[in-house]
Amino acid sequence: MRIGILSPPGVQSLDIVGPAEVFGEAARRLGDPSKYDVQVISTGAPSIGGTGHLRFIADRTIFDRDEVIDTLLVAGDPSFQAIDPHVIAWLRRRVPTVRRYGSICTGVFLLAAAELLKERKVTTHWECAPKFKKEYPDIDLEPDAIFVRDGNLITAAGVTAGIDLALSLVEEDYGRDVALIVARYMVMFMKRPGGQSQFSTHLAGQMSETTLIEKAQSYILENLAKPLPIEFIASNVGMSVRNFGRVFRHELGITPVEFIAAARTDAARLLLEDTQQPLQRIARQCGFGDVNAMRRAFMKTIAVSPNEYRLRFQTTKPAAARRQISKFPESLDVGE
Repeated sequence: MRIGILSPPGVQSLDIVGPAEVFGEAARRLGDPSKYDVQVISTGAPSIGGTGHLRFIADRTIFDRDEVIDTLLVAGDPSFQAIDPHVIAWLRRRVPTVRRYGSICTGVFLLAAAELLKERKVTTHWECAPKFKKEYPDIDLEPDAIFVRDGNLITAAGVTAGIDLALSLVEEDYGRDVALIVARYMVMFMKRPGGQSQFSTHLAGQMSETTLIEKAQSYILENLAKPLPIEFIASNVGMSVRNFGRVFRHELGITPVEFIAAARTDAARLLLEDTQQPLQRIARQCGFGDVNAMRRAFMKTIAVSPNEYRLRFQTTKPAAARRQISKFPESLDVGE
């Protein structure tokens, strides 16, 4: 089964290496190297410069004679180089001939430019999501997903998410047991818990440039531990409640209540990352009131609990926590 990975200049190296390792390990476990034949396809040059000062020798270029491809994946280019019209023409010609296709990270921009995503659900890296929404507002983007499957289309968030995508394809092709063996060998989750938001920059893209709304946001951020009734905040910036809510949503795409919840969650995230304060104290400091309310907010916004978040991201972990997360992941047995 041939897997073609279209790799533009400046490609994110792990977008190639990650899926290739998954497919290669699956073939090894199946005892037949021909189960997956991974080919790196360049946009023209015989070799491709990738991130991390890596260079890949292409198996083929888009100008070579067409060969059968079962699954076509488009790798991402973090530098957003200009889209080559030859690449667009090649994608339009080749995608209809494959069984399934998809992208990793910013590879989704090439598929969108080739008009191959109409009425489809996709995802991309959280940092690139605002740009994608702006350039392709009619495409259904799920910015928090690790990967999204829509029929024969599968798109991944980026970097390590390409590994998640590849594992899902192995599961589809050869069953859950094979995919689980590969996941165990690679010391990773069969299905990663939570979405991209647990990794994204705190409050990224949610700060207004409008003076009154910015003033309201600053007040919220400086007073998270206090009650924050919308009536008081609107009055504080000299606006009616109705107008405040309307302008706030117009500027940011979210309501004031949603912003307050996000601000409290992000403040808690920082404390969980940088301190060893008890959860109850963090909950009070961030305005949740109690641990249960904080846990509900975390599960709703980033799909992991405060405890799980601390174990993953705390910068100075106590010895017991370090031992817990350094063990071979038992959750791999479950795979959910």
